[in-house]
Amino acid sequence: MNCKISHFMQDLNSLNIEKLEKWFTDETVIWIPPTKEISGKSRILALFRAIFKRYEKIEWSVSEIFNLGNNKYFYQTNSLGNISGKGSYTNEICTIIQFSECGKILYLSDYFKDTKSFN
Repeated sequence: MNCKISHFMQDLNSLNIEKLEKWFTDETVIWIPPTKEISGKSRILALFRAIFKRYEKIEWSVSEIFNLGNNKYFYQTNSLGNISGKGSYTNEICTIIQFSECGKILYLSDYFKDTKSFN
């Protein structure tokens, strides 16, 4: 399943909504601060469009993946890039992700080490 996370992160790094679309369903729930928890494929893709527009450049790299059982994983990511009009951005993120039996994301929640850039 580590390859599922790697493939998802490759698609995320592409910044291409069409590549991300295959990962979500109308039942998917995600929470990426500072937004509230949202569900549903179309709302999730709209959130990613807004995130991508906020950055001139952004890239994520996974450093560790831990299997929690039941198709659920915890992984650590470093993100870096440039926020439009605000300069460089770097952060460490921990993510909990759960996949369905067919490989779709059921749940994703991010936890950021530094939240200053969201204020």
